[in-house]
Amino acid sequence: MRIFGIAGYSGMGKTTLLELLIPEIKQRGLRVSLIKHSHKDIEIDRPGKDSFRLREAGCTEVLLLGRTRWALMHELRGEPEPSLDYLLTRLQDCDLVLVEGFKEGDFPKLEVWRASEGKSTLWPHWPGIVGIASDGPVPECTVPVLDLKNASAIADFVLKQAIALR
Repeated sequence: MRIFGIAGYSGMGKTTLLELLIPEIKQRGLRVSLIKHSHKDIEIDRPGKDSFRLREAGCTEVLLLGRTRWALMHELRGEPEPSLDYLLTRLQDCDLVLVEGFKEGDFPKLEVWRASEGKSTLWPHWPGIVGIASDGPVPECTVPVLDLKNASAIADFVLKQAIALR
């Protein structure tokens, strides 16, 4: 299993890029998983459903299984967020894990950046940024700049830069 990150400010197009990148990598015969870290509270369950009610009743974990997918929900209940290393152990074997977030993580990352958003780049201040995917030139950049619309070239770059998990 190898790991590679996608970084960028909110609104830069990280999810849009991932929607193009994942099928491109899968088309090459590789299995891809994703870990997305959010600083917001997330809710994947709905009030009134049995799984929601049982979680609210105090379960630490609820595993929900349906005909087409399953999900394991774990309540932190005041405990610290788990590390990326721990979360990686929860995934089934795959060829590549893409990670969005975990900005301090010690793994290579591609920044998604658009000048039109009016923000500076995260590079060179974030650790691990080895390239930038952009819709135009990136001023004073010393890492490779990739065309945000060229999913094939970005996939080549990601697969070359991804590192094996320890």
